[in-house]
This record gives sequence, C-alpha cells and structure tokens, in this order.
Amino acid sequence: MSLLLDQALRLPDAAVLPHGEHRRQAALAALLLALAAIMLLYHATFWSMVELWARSQTFAHGFLIVPISCWLAWRQRARLAALAPQPSRPGLLLLGALGLAWLLADAANVPVVEQYAATAMLPACVLAILGWPAVRLLAFPLAYLFLAVPFGEVFLEPLIDFTAAFTVTALQWTGVPVFRDGSNFSLPTGNWSVVEACSGLRYLIAALALGALYAHVHFHSMGRRLAVMLAALLVPILANGVRAYLIVMLGHLSNMRLAVGVDHLIYGWLFFGVVVLLLFWLAARWRELPLARAALPPVSPGASVAGMRAAIRASVACLLLASLWPALALASHRHAGAAMPATVLVLPDPPAWQRLHDAAPAWQAPYAGAPARFAATYARQGGDGVPVGLQLHWYARQARDAELLTHQALPYGARWMPLAQRVQHVSLASGALDVRESVLGHGGERLLVWRVYRQGGIVTARPVLVKLLLAQAKLLGTRQDGADIIVFAAYDELASPPRARLQTFLQAALPVIERRLQELPHGP
Repeated sequence: MSLLLDQALRLPDAAVLPHGEHRRQAALAALLLALAAIMLLYHATFWSMVELWARSQTFAHGFLIVPISCWLAWRQRARLAALAPQPSRPGLLLLGALGLAWLLADAANVPVVEQYAATAMLPACVLAILGWPAVRLLAFPLAYLFLAVPFGEVFLEPLIDFTAAFTVTALQWTGVPVFRDGSNFSLPTGNWSVVEACSGLRYLIAALALGALYAHVHFHSMGRRLAVMLAALLVPILANGVRAYLIVMLGHLSNMRLAVGVDHLIYGWLFFGVVVLLLFWLAARWRELPLARAALPPVSPGASVAGMRAAIRASVACLLLASLWPALALASHRHAGAAMPATVLVLPDPPAWQRLHDAAPAWQAPYAGAPARFAATYARQGGDGVPVGLQLHWYARQARDAELLTHQALPYGARWMPLAQRVQHVSLASGALDVRESVLGHGGERLLVWRVYRQGGIVTARPVLVKLLLAQAKLLGTRQDGADIIVFAAYDELASPPRARLQTFLQAALPVIERRLQELPHGP
C-alpha cells in the first residue's frame, strides 16, 4: 500500500510545485513513513499471513487481495493528492487500542487476532495522519485488506454439517437409500464423507472476495452493493450442497467409477466457476453507471501549512505509539527460553476408584508440544459399571504451538469422528462446573468426552477465558502453567451416554488433580 501511494502521488518536480502541493506531499511522505514503520515493526505478524497464503489453498487469495487494494487506491490518486491533511486524534486512540489488542493476542498466542490488529493499524494511521476525508476516500481499499487475513476455519464444522445434511436430504428426495452418521453417509454403491475440502469454505471466501470487488466497482448505491455481497455469501453455500449432491449421484450412478478421484475436485471447481459466472452475469443486469464526482473545494494556504505540521506531528506520534507494543511483547517473552525441570505426573487414585493397570485406553487425545502427561483407566471399587479414562496434559510454560489451545488438523485423532459437541453443566460437591462435551463415533462405538482447562488456578470450559488468563500471566510475569483435563467413557450407540458415571468420577478426581497441580514446579 505504501509503495502504491508513493508512486501514485509522486509529482514531476518538487521545485516547480505550488506551496500547497509541496506541503501536501510532505504530509503524504509522513504517512508513508508511518505505514512502512508498521510493516517493519509487525513484520513477523504480516509474514505469518503470507506463510498461510502459501500453505493453504483456502487462503491463497491473499496474494491477490493486496495488489487489488493497491490498484483501488491508485484509482483515487488524483483526489487524494488534492486533499488537505486533517489529522485526527481518534486515529491515535484507535491505533493505541489496536496495539493493545495485538499485545494481548501475542501474549495469548492468538495469531488471527494479531493479524487483524496489525492490518487495522494501516487505516488507523491514515486516519491519524490525513484524517477522515482521506479515510472516506480510501474506505473500500483499506477495508478490502481485511480479506487478506486468513480467517474462516471456525466455520468449517457448520459448513460440513450443512453440506452433509443437504446432500443426504437431496438423495432421499430422489429415492436413493442413504444412512448418515455425522459427516459420513453410506449408499448401496459405496461410502462417502464430507471432509474439509468438501465444506465449500474456499468457494465461499473466494466468492465473497470477488463479490465485494464487483459490487464496489460496478455499483454505487449501498443497497445494491449489499445485495450483491449477500448473494456472494449465500449462493456458494447452496451451490456447494448441490455440487456435493451431484458428485455423489455421479459416483452412485457410475457404480463408483466416476467422481471418486482427482476428477472429484475438477468437477467441483468447474461447477463453482459456472455458478460464479452466472451470479455475476445476473448482477450485471442491474449495473449502475458511475456518478459524476464533485470538484474538491480549494484549500487555503494557511490551512495547508497547519495541516502539514499537524500531519508530521501525528506521524511521529504514530511511530512512537506503534513501537511501544512490540517492545512490551519482547519483555513479556523474556523467560520463554528458560529451561524448566522435567516433571513426572503421578496421581493417587481418587476416593472409591481404583486404577486398572492392564487396561488399554479407548482413546488418546491429541496434544501439542511436549507437556507432562498422565493417562489412566479407572473402575469404581467393586467393579461395577463402565470404566472411565482420565488424561491430563500439563504445560509448565506455554508458547506458540506448545500450549493448551493449539489448532490440531485431527482434533480427535484419525479413528474417531465428532458427532455432537456442546457445553454441559455439571453439579459437583464444590459447586457447578461447565465442561466441553463431545460425542465421538466410530462405527457402532461411541465415546463420551468431557474436557476442562485449568489456567491461572481457574478451572473453566471457555477457551476465551483461558487465552485471557494466559495473556495476563505473561504480561504480569506470574505463573502461566496450564492443564488440559479430560475424562471419557466408551459406550454402545444403542445405550445412553454415561454422563452420571463421568460426573461421579470427576467429583472424586478433580480435588486430587487440583492438589497435585498446585505442587508442581513452575516459573514465570
């Protein structure tokens, strides 16, 4: 963005420029310096975005978003050069708030928040140095940059569920017998599964980026722009369901000879291309002619001088404010490389429960990094009822990709598939407790999993609270160790989930776990 503005606003010869133009050029140079400083100070955050663009096909559109934003800003170069700088104090306040958000996200290891905060600093600098007129002029190019931030994986599971439900319903309406088990379903000719690549997320993100650009370039009324963007949001979701249904039907009718290999993806992209072309062809029928632009009022020399000086002061303030947060982040990581003593987790048996030393665990929860681990299977004394598994992962110090909440490609392992997830309220002797409940399936087997986290001495099922507590501990230099506590029990799909069994075990085991975790060595 800074390179584009520098080229767009470069004038032939500073010696022959009118005084007003010369001063406005100085204000733009101050803005370019501030934008370059943001890119340099937060280079690690911006580089993490580029790495995701290169690694994931879902977010590869980011390589196009930045040059498109630059082109859109280039189109406004003449009008931007004619504006008198009107620095805004709210821009500095916004820049400070974004820096604080970036600092918290860095301490809590939440990359997507870091990336959004760093990206938002660019328009905040424009506001602080040039003011609201420049922000209004560059509103869409600046907003379009946010589509470059890799975001959307949170919608994977809802999209997968919708695609599976749509496909199964369409198959039933067309008379094809089908049995659904979560995102898997079986037909007489073969088995199918809706996985990440079939969710339609990449279609949705690509269509939204194209729809926003098309709406901005070809429409000027807000109503029509929103209508085009809404269509670009909803049509890909529905079209992906139709695509999945057609591919399954193609495989079913060909006795699993077609649409089961590479041609599966080829058909999908061809279908998506046809849908997008049809969508924009229809939108073009309501295309609006561009509005005539009013001439900008002349700027008085006195206002130009005052604006230039204020813009330079605002640029210096932006530089100082932007450099504060990386310095604080560096200080919060001062103990990150210090070695911690090796810890062996050993727990005494909970009251009225005994450990089954020869029992193989029904499931192993994936984890990140190298935490201290404990895993055991317990039965109630007397041997009655379903055995209960306990797994405990304890991190003395948490870092990116080695912490409680780290993204896992297969969060439940390769064998088990999630069938249902929710927050379950549990009543214990010590009070009410919320747990994250998951029902996992494999064929006719089921696994009921309860999960809680212990961070900062607080046991919670809320990931957001875990991240906030971790950020607080890192910034204040206090104890940042955390534990992942998991209890689970296997059962048959025809039986009721053993919630009462897990509740009884958790009530007995949680005080034992709490006492042991308080004894463990830790560092800031």
